Amino acid sequence: MSVGAEMTGPVRDMRAWLVPLAGRVEGLILPVAALLTGFAVFGLFLLLLGKNPVEFYQLVYKAGFGTAFSWTNTLSRAAPLLFAALCVAIPARLGLVVIGGEGAIVLGGVMTGGLAAALAGWPALIAMPLLALMAAATGGVWIGLVGALRQWRGVNETIASLLMAYIAIALMNHLVEGPLRDPASLNKPSTAPLAETLRVGDLPGWNVHWGLAVGVVCCILAWVLIERTTLGFSARIAGGNVRAAQVQGLPVGKLVIGFTALGGACAGLAGYFEVSAVHGSANASLAAGYGYTGILVAFLARHNPLAIIPVALLLAGFEASSGLVQRRMDLPDATMLVLQGFVFVAILASETFTGRINLIGWLTKGDRT
Repeated sequence: MSVGAEMTGPVRDMRAWLVPLAGRVEGLILPVAALLTGFAVFGLFLLLLGKNPVEFYQLVYKAGFGTAFSWTNTLSRAAPLLFAALCVAIPARLGLVVIGGEGAIVLGGVMTGGLAAALAGWPALIAMPLLALMAAATGGVWIGLVGALRQWRGVNETIASLLMAYIAIALMNHLVEGPLRDPASLNKPSTAPLAETLRVGDLPGWNVHWGLAVGVVCCILAWVLIERTTLGFSARIAGGNVRAAQVQGLPVGKLVIGFTALGGACAGLAGYFEVSAVHGSANASLAAGYGYTGILVAFLARHNPLAIIPVALLLAGFEASSGLVQRRMDLPDATMLVLQGFVFVAILASETFTGRINLIGWLTKGDRT
């Protein structure tokens, strides 16, 4: 028997063990490489503007992660990004690209601000969960409509969700400047301020509201749903091959609508916490762009709910450093948006390398004869 034949069995066993490992390694290498590439290209952009990229990244670290106050600011900004990224990542398991989480966020916030006035006299233990539930339901219905349009009318979910985000922002402006406006809000139209009993407090020992903890829990639950349940397995099958899923009798339509609604519910919760923990009322500040940054977070995390947590912290740190960078380096307000744009393009480019990095062949090269 030849040596090559003798090694066939061990090599086959090794390859079977390395296949899932190689997939995980590739899933880590590609987004990290894309992130570093985006940073490098942005550094060249700063050089063209006559700015020092090293100073820029030093300021980002100082303002986003350098002190306890910096971490507080970063963690507070990370909370809505967790929810917004889940709005993208959960439907992505079905192969859907939903980018309209901003609309679900603002409508969830408007629902919170509008309903809070009616629940002002209710016990907090009943009113606060009810507000959160209604905000989540509002976001779920809004993004669930995107799934329904995709399933029943064949409307592209990317275009539909983006256009519906603009409609949601217009609805918010109409409501907070019209029927729901507090007469006392003169310069900045807003709903009536939430009663103190309905405001969400901070985590014990932290100067960060409970939305961060809830967001982390939602990411963990989303991972369990997708990776450890038959429902998540069905969604992955439908996302990989719709016809095969239909042949197997899987309810593809229900999965599409259900997963888009679940993602929208997460975004609606972001709106709830923005109103009940940050702003105190619903106003134009709800449209802060968290829904759009959440797209970048989800893609950089490769739609992995657990990976969303560190990625959201990283990008929240960049958001938190925006003010200091503007003051110290005399850069415009849109600087961070330019950085996000470079990173997003790098992420899209990195997707072309998916499955093309032959890690298994490289690792088993020494075992071939």
